[in-house]
Amino acid sequence: MLVQLAIRDIVLIDKLELTFSGGLTVLTGETGAGKSILLDAFALALGGRGDGGLVRQGEAQGGVTAVFDVAADHPARAVAAAAEIDTDGDLILRRTQFADGRTRAFVNDQPVGVQTMRAIGTALVEIHGQHDDRALADPTTHRAILDAFGSLQGPLNQVAAAAKRVRSARTSLSEQRERVAAARKEADFLRHAVEELGTLDPQAGEEATLAERRTVMQQGEKVARELNEALDLVGGSGSLVPHLSSAVRRLERRSATVPTLVDPSIAALDAALVALDEARAALDAAVLAAEFDPRELERVEERLFALRAASRKYSVPADDLADLRSRYDADVAALDAGEQALAALEAELEAAESAYAQAAKKLGDGRRKAAKALDAAVQAELPPLKLEGARFITQITVDEASRDAAGTERVEFWAQTNPGTRAGPMMKVASGGELSRFMLALKVVLAGKGSAPTLIFDEIDTGLGGAVADAIGARLGRLSEQVQVVAVTHAPQVAARAVTHFRIAKDSVKGKTAKGAEKADRVTTRVVGLAADARREEIARMLAGATVTDEARAAAARLLQGAEG
Repeated sequence: MLVQLAIRDIVLIDKLELTFSGGLTVLTGETGAGKSILLDAFALALGGRGDGGLVRQGEAQGGVTAVFDVAADHPARAVAAAAEIDTDGDLILRRTQFADGRTRAFVNDQPVGVQTMRAIGTALVEIHGQHDDRALADPTTHRAILDAFGSLQGPLNQVAAAAKRVRSARTSLSEQRERVAAARKEADFLRHAVEELGTLDPQAGEEATLAERRTVMQQGEKVARELNEALDLVGGSGSLVPHLSSAVRRLERRSATVPTLVDPSIAALDAALVALDEARAALDAAVLAAEFDPRELERVEERLFALRAASRKYSVPADDLADLRSRYDADVAALDAGEQALAALEAELEAAESAYAQAAKKLGDGRRKAAKALDAAVQAELPPLKLEGARFITQITVDEASRDAAGTERVEFWAQTNPGTRAGPMMKVASGGELSRFMLALKVVLAGKGSAPTLIFDEIDTGLGGAVADAIGARLGRLSEQVQVVAVTHAPQVAARAVTHFRIAKDSVKGKTAKGAEKADRVTTRVVGLAADARREEIARMLAGATVTDEARAAAARLLQGAEG
C-alpha cells in the first residue's frame, strides 16, 4: 500500500509530506483547494505524462516521491526486478519535473524509463474517476477482470501452455516445410546423381591406379624388345650363367688345396650368380607386365574417361566422387526422412490444436459461468447506488480465428442504464456518474481478486444525493477492508466512514526575494490530517456550507457515530 507521499514545488504545492495507513482515507476541501493538483502530482510519480506547467511558478523544477510497502511476491516487484532494480525494502517511486518540460524517473534511486515507472505504478495503484479513461473504460482489461473473479488462473495457464505448444508445432512445421521445399527443388538432380554415381561406382584412388596402368600398357610395346634382349643375356641361350656356374664348380674343387687363394673368388662369383638370378626374375616380371591385351587398354581408357567426365560434371576431383556419392545418398535419405518428418509434424500440430481447443473450451465454459455470477453480484450492488433500473452485462463473444494464450473469448462489460433502452458498451451508454457507480460496484465485488493494493477514487459521488452517497461510503468502507482506498470526496456520508481524514485548503504565504526581502503573497495548497473534533467540524462544513451551525455539527456527529456503528 501507499505509505508516504511527498510533493515539492508542483503547481500550488510548495512542500507537502503525507503519511498514509490502511483502510479508507478521504481528502476533503473546498472546490479549487487543490485536490486535483494533488492527484495530478501523484499520477506523475506513477509514470503519468509530464508537463512543464506543473512546476510551481518561479521554480526550475518540482518533484514527487511515493513510497509503497508491498508483499515480496507482488507483481510490481517482479516488474522492477525485470528492469534490474534492487527491490529490497519499500518501493520508492520518484519523479522530477523540470520547468522546460523534461522529466527524470527513479525507482529505488535507480534511473528508469517512464515506461518502466508506469508499469510499476499501474501494478501498485488504480485511479478511478468520472472521467477516467482506464479501468472499466478499457475493454482490454475486462477479460482479465472476469478471469480474476472466476478464479480461472488454472484453466488460463492450461490454455497458455497449449497455445505455446501450438506456436512451437506451427513454427517447427513451417521450418520443415521450407527445408523440404528447398530439397524438392534439388530432388530430381539428387536422385539422378545417385543413380549415375551408383552405376559408375567410383572408388577412392581409382583414377591414379588406372592412369598408371594405362601408361604401363602404352609404353610396354616400346620397351618389350629391350627387356627380352636383356632377359636373354641373363637367362637365355646367350646367358653367361652356365659358364659362371661351371667355373665356380671347378674352383670349388681346388678350394681344399689353396683356400685362401680360391675362396674369395668363389664368393664373388656366387654373389654375381645371385644378382643375375634376381635380374632374371625382375626381367621376367617386366616382360610379363609389358605383355597386355589391347582390349584391356581400351577398357582402362573408357573407365578413365567416365571417371573424368563425372569429375567435370560434378566439379570435384575424381578421387572425391566416392565421397560425393555418399553425400548424395545421405541427401536423398534426408529428403525421404524429411517427407516423413513433415507428416509427423503435421500430425503433431493437429494434436496440439486439438488440445488447445479442449483447453480453450474448458476456459470458455468457466468464463460463461463466471460471467453469470459476476453479473448477479454486481447487479445486487446497483439498487442502493440509485441504479435500480440498470443492468450490468458481461458480453462474451467467441473469435475462433484468434486463438491466443488467453483463449478465444473477447470480453466486454456492457450496461443497460434504464429499462427499454439499448444495452451497449459501458463507456458509450453510461454517463460519468453512472460509470463511476458501476465501477464502484464492480470493485466491491472484485475486492481482493487481482486488484492493485491501492485504489484512488476521485469525486465519484459528485452530484449524488445523501442516500446514494451513503451507499457509496458503505461500499468504499467494505472495499477498504481488502485494499487501501483513498477517496477525494464532497460527500459528508463518505467522509464520515474514513479511518484517516485529510483536509485540503489554500493559504496565502509571504514570498521572499533572492535577497530575503518580502514580496507579494503567494497561494499554496496545504493538507492537514484531522483529529476527531476537527473531523466533525469539517463534516459539518460539508453539510452546512459556508456557515457551520450547531445543527450541522450535531448532524456530523450522528454521521460519525453511525459510521462507527
